[in-house]
Amino acid sequence: MIRTEVAVVGGGPAGLMASLAAAKMGANVTIIDRNSRLGGQLVKQTHMFFGSEKQYASIRGVDIGKFLASEVERNPKIKTMLDSTVVAYYPDDGVLGVEVEEKKWVKMKADRIIIATGASERFLPFENNDLPGIYGAGAVQTLMNEHGVLPGKNVLMVGAGNIGLIVSYQLMQAGVNVKAIIDAAPRIGGYWVHASKVARLGIPILTSYTVKAAYPNEMTGALERAVIWKVDDKWQPVPGTEKVFNVDVMCIAVGLSPLAELLWQAGCQMVYVPELGGHVPLRNENMETTVPGIFVAGDVAGVEEASSAMMEGELAGLSAAKSLGYDDGTYEDKKNAVLRELDTLRSGPVGEKIRKGLSRVII
Repeated sequence: MIRTEVAVVGGGPAGLMASLAAAKMGANVTIIDRNSRLGGQLVKQTHMFFGSEKQYASIRGVDIGKFLASEVERNPKIKTMLDSTVVAYYPDDGVLGVEVEEKKWVKMKADRIIIATGASERFLPFENNDLPGIYGAGAVQTLMNEHGVLPGKNVLMVGAGNIGLIVSYQLMQAGVNVKAIIDAAPRIGGYWVHASKVARLGIPILTSYTVKAAYPNEMTGALERAVIWKVDDKWQPVPGTEKVFNVDVMCIAVGLSPLAELLWQAGCQMVYVPELGGHVPLRNENMETTVPGIFVAGDVAGVEEASSAMMEGELAGLSAAKSLGYDDGTYEDKKNAVLRELDTLRSGPVGEKIRKGLSRVII
């Protein structure tokens, strides 16, 4: 049995900030991540962040990840468990079950738990959607930005949210031809600054279109051709509107779903909120769920940008440490500063969807 004051499940932007915030308040922290290094999705994000200096504006995601990971590794109050997966929560005694390096099973008893497990990519149902050459956007980023491997020569990007737009730009920078970006929605879902960058490169963005089918090369069995068609205002396909693209890669970037399995196991009260990506936990303004002692942060609490995930992580870390009695008199000031940062990130028309979703989960 491993014991710790604060267990942080997930070493991405939310988990890193939560660990640092709790440790700086004085708590002993153990951060658990299934990967071989800390950083989560930050390790593959080569674009520069927006926001304020506190939100690491004008710094590339990969560099933010390196900086936060080094801060965690230098902090004597934080223990790191890599290549370790939390696969169970035992509600009777509040113990986590952890598989370590696929070799052994340990149990961890924590006074407070922060769940920062992030989200998984969604996929699309269409004919032959399992052909070689059809990737999620995260896989394409991993190939290019982590391993320096091009996924192919000609790409159809499915999804005009921020991820689809950013990855399209990265593909073009790497010399890959993005034939088009399509999205079933009638409007682009990502920031205009990202859309403008790909538009200047000549990439057509086709809204109200979805994938009808994919077809393989007869010799290799890999993707050779993609067919799309228009959808009406009821999201139904319109026959006769088909367009054909000769591509060897289709990149699917149609959103994320919170990885909330541990929250279900723990008995947290969950609610389905489409604006936040799916089932998310009810929580108070301190990021504490309906199960006392369990906090959430990042995409598992509602899919947003990495900047918001970091701020939520800091808030959860501060609150978890405070609930254990750690407070040098700065807690309220730090908490209010984070809440102001979050309000700024969620302000304006861009944050309207997030604000609507959050109104249903804050208790």
